[in-house]
Amino acid sequence: MKKLLITIDGPAGAGKTTSSRMLAQRLGYVCVDTGALYRAVADRALKANVSPDDDAGLENICRDLNISYRIQPNGNRLFVNDEDVTDRLRTPEITMAASAISARPVVRRFLLNVQRELGAKKGAVFEGRDMGTVVFPDADLKFFLQASLKARAMRRYLESPPETRQSVSEVEHDIEIRDKNDSTRIHCPLIPADDAIIIDSTDISIEDLIDRMAAFAIERIG
Repeated sequence: MKKLLITIDGPAGAGKTTSSRMLAQRLGYVCVDTGALYRAVADRALKANVSPDDDAGLENICRDLNISYRIQPNGNRLFVNDEDVTDRLRTPEITMAASAISARPVVRRFLLNVQRELGAKKGAVFEGRDMGTVVFPDADLKFFLQASLKARAMRRYLESPPETRQSVSEVEHDIEIRDKNDSTRIHCPLIPADDAIIIDSTDISIEDLIDRMAAFAIERIG
């Protein structure tokens, strides 16, 4: 059966992570959370006290990173230098640091190669912010998810660990700042690809969203 390379882009909290995982399960594909790749670099930068605008320091960090996704009994897990870092990458501090370093060309160049290697065999769903515009401009199927700021903030609030949970207003504020950073940055701003299918997820259930996306995928598979 023909395998597709599918991309899902959109702002924070639009439903990319959940929908990419569920769509990949529906199709029997690998799911790649590319935002986690930037979070992994941000995690290392914070530990090394490297500033998000220190390109030389970031380049040194990237040079020593070996990043891979591995299928485990509890799902796809992200490993950095053979350490499973999946569960520690969702803190507010790492989230904001990842947003800042994602604008740095040195980090984007490093992760561009990582992502393209992961997608070379297709049969994968990649989610992020520039998957369909920069990383995989020739992807077989592209989605761009959007939702209201309030809906996205509530989703992020509910999915965050209780021990690090901010208030809904704080989450909304952070997302608003991140939206501005992502959409106005010079390198690879957050915009839909010209051929992307745009879906507003504000008022639809995740089940309906996956049904809609899967229908497009099945049509492309033929």
